[in-house]
Parts: sequence; structure tokens; C-alpha cells
Amino acid sequence: MVFSAFAQISLWGVLAASAFGFVFGGVYFGALVPRPYARALGREPVPATRPDVLTILGPFACNVVMIVTTAAVMRMVGIATLADALAFGLVIGVGYQLSMCMTIAINPNFPKPFAYALVNGPYFLVSSLVTTTLLFLLQ
Repeated sequence: MVFSAFAQISLWGVLAASAFGFVFGGVYFGALVPRPYARALGREPVPATRPDVLTILGPFACNVVMIVTTAAVMRMVGIATLADALAFGLVIGVGYQLSMCMTIAINPNFPKPFAYALVNGPYFLVSSLVTTTLLFLLQ
């Protein structure tokens, strides 16, 4: 049952959610929050560096893995309505993504873990809600 859910995933849903995540991530981190993000990392006086291939494609690849996993779990739990998809996106966004973001930030390498979580949180929450919506609508 678990692995059969992967065979039922809509490629169009995964592609749409992946494209959204890539574009939204670029706009969010590149245009909307670059200064608060730098401050949260304690790097504000340091000029921003140009992103390299790993910085661009690494998060994209990780996001695709999360999207495929989310799509499979949505199949396994039987998401049947858009409201269910949004509720699931909220649970995933808050329960996994935001809490993991905070867990990662609570270490000596992040001088402002709460600021880091506040800057990243909206991205993860919006991404999760849009991902589950697209996966539901394009199933």
C-alpha cells in the first residue's frame, strides 16, 4: 500500500508544485526577504554572493523530493476535498517544515534562530499550502 501510492501520483501536480516552489523561492528569498534573511544569519554587513548551481538546484531537488512524498502521503490518507488538502498543507507546513526550520536554527551557527524561523516560516507555510492545493487539483 505504501509504495503503490507513489505509482498514483500525478506528474502534472508534481511539476506544477515544483515550478511554483522554484519561482516562489527565487522571488521570496531573492527579492522579498534578502536583508531580513541576512540579518537572521548574522551576515547583514557582508555583501550578498551570487548563488551558485548548488545553491539554486540543491533546494529545488530537495523540494521535489518533499513534493513527491507529500503527494504519496496525500494518496495514502485519502485526501478527498480541497479543504482536506489545505488542512493537510497546514499540518505539513507547521508540523514538519516550520518545526524543522526552528530545530535546524537552534544551534550555535545561527545567531538569531527565532528571526531565522520568522523569515523562513512564511515561505514554508505558503509553499506547503500551494503544494497540497496543486497536488489535489491536478490529481
